Amino acid sequence: MQRIKALEVSAAPAASKAMLDAVQKKLGMVPNLFKTLAHSPAVLQFYLQQGEALAGGTLSPALREQIALVTAGANGCDYCASAHTLIGKGAGLAPAEMANNLRGSAADAKTQAVLDFAKAVVQDRGHLSDAQLQAVRAAGFSDAEVLELIASVVANIFTNYVNNIAATVVDFPLVRTTEVKVAA
Repeated sequence: MQRIKALEVSAAPAASKAMLDAVQKKLGMVPNLFKTLAHSPAVLQFYLQQGEALAGGTLSPALREQIALVTAGANGCDYCASAHTLIGKGAGLAPAEMANNLRGSAADAKTQAVLDFAKAVVQDRGHLSDAQLQAVRAAGFSDAEVLELIASVVANIFTNYVNNIAATVVDFPLVRTTEVKVAA
């Protein structure tokens, strides 16, 4: 049962409604996460602006989705696992790879270094060792990219926590983090 209900667009505060209308125009729908965040225009604006900022960074859309998936898996967020599995498909990721990403595994070493780093950020709440930071640098990531990796993880932690606390109704094909089988 939802603990913070998703608002109907027509019932959203005026400032949120304008942003939700823009989401509708861009996506062709307004996902329940956006309608839940719409209770607070400031929070909805924060979410939309940080997403736009990160989309303008150097990390590829596919890698950002892989980060979202490992973060959703680490935080047990079915809403985000479902949404980012669908978005990841659009970014060219294979279903088996995304299932592996939810569990922290990747097909190539560079992506694996990112997933290890992202999962450590979640599990260790940012208290990473020198060796963990060096591992992602050794995989070829600059300090600027490391900062983008951190920002991507933190952005996804925000939505994981919102969805887990609000019990947001999943409005994408359902992917349960507890049922994902890691492909060989």
